[in-house]
Amino acid sequence: MEFIRPFLSTLETRGDYDSDSMPVEQARRLIQQSLTALTEQEPINLRNALQRTLASDVLSPMNVPPHNCSAMDGYAVRFGDLAHAPCKLKLIGSAYAGHAFDGCLSAGECVRIMTGALIPDGCDSVVMQEHVKADESWIEIGEGHRQGQNIRKAGEDIAQGATVLTCGQAIRPAEMGLLASLGFNEVIVYRKLKVALFSTGDELQQPGLPLVAGQIYDSNRYSLFGMLEELGVEIIDMGNIRDDKASLKTALLEAADQADVLITSGGVSVGEADYVKQLLAEIGEVVFWKIAMKPGKPLAYGKIGACHFFGLPGNPVAVMVTFQQIVRDALRLLMGQQPKPTLAFQAASGSPIRKIPGRTEFQRGILSQDENGRWVVHTTGGQGSGILSSMSKANCFIVLPESQGNVEAGHAVQVQPF
Repeated sequence: MEFIRPFLSTLETRGDYDSDSMPVEQARRLIQQSLTALTEQEPINLRNALQRTLASDVLSPMNVPPHNCSAMDGYAVRFGDLAHAPCKLKLIGSAYAGHAFDGCLSAGECVRIMTGALIPDGCDSVVMQEHVKADESWIEIGEGHRQGQNIRKAGEDIAQGATVLTCGQAIRPAEMGLLASLGFNEVIVYRKLKVALFSTGDELQQPGLPLVAGQIYDSNRYSLFGMLEELGVEIIDMGNIRDDKASLKTALLEAADQADVLITSGGVSVGEADYVKQLLAEIGEVVFWKIAMKPGKPLAYGKIGACHFFGLPGNPVAVMVTFQQIVRDALRLLMGQQPKPTLAFQAASGSPIRKIPGRTEFQRGILSQDENGRWVVHTTGGQGSGILSSMSKANCFIVLPESQGNVEAGHAVQVQPF
């Protein structure tokens, strides 16, 4: 830990300080330095590509739109005929999307045209129908038009050969539609990241079964499962492992053999039955095991062979906060993605907030706008790391840096919308 002593020395006289705790940004950097993205690739049908990661750039095989087409419902005309507007033009046909006008316009003629329809030969402008007086055979057009108006040029959106998506980009619904619009029914992606997870604790019971004295339901695995599902990884759910050193060692080795990443909850604090950290040091390596954040101080990161290990706290809120603040971007990097900066901005605190310097805090908040359009944030109430309802009520994190003390009502704080 000597390499972070200069930073930590400034915190030693502050409350809530632990000399073994690593600052949040330092922990993020250390994790990123240990990560190597997946390289194995596979073709996949576009329908199954949601949340997968592109393994190569995608070049457009065509112009979009593929031809000059109308951007409006109206009339396709020769701009030369409008030189002496107002003027009357003879209506000689119609053009619809998918049904082009078969012919070429001559001077004094026009074609009724719909949005998306191919521009007929001889035309160079489209007049909106609202600017035209029409009967069955003739239209009358007034002044004020310009050449080329209301026409989408071939390649205006995407030019043939242009890079439309880049390697490492996550495929979302918009990307699925874009790929389909270019004619792709298959894409090359990185294989799915394999993530194993289990909870530890003899007190844990599975939902759906009755509780006995001293038991609680295992919520952490379900929160983690949901957050991992959102990322699109392959999940290996190993259930709950007893607080038994031999059982935990077997589970850690089995997970490391199957998965790229192992995530556990519980067992990394300093209790007598918290064996995970001990075992990680025995069969792998520990990079750090305490982090200067709240909630989430007992967070371990290390490796078992080639498998990355994240030992999350046992408290439900701490599990979600540490996953979202530390683990999620690490998984994205392993998936071959480049995580985007987290959206954050300033809002006025709607009430006083208690904070002791020494750790970065991620309090749960409810962000809204007041009658003047100003962003205001209130905490969800109690901020205990076991109050899981605070995550359900919240729509943002209130991020309070290590050096921050108490916050007065009306003062600006940083918020991260969910």
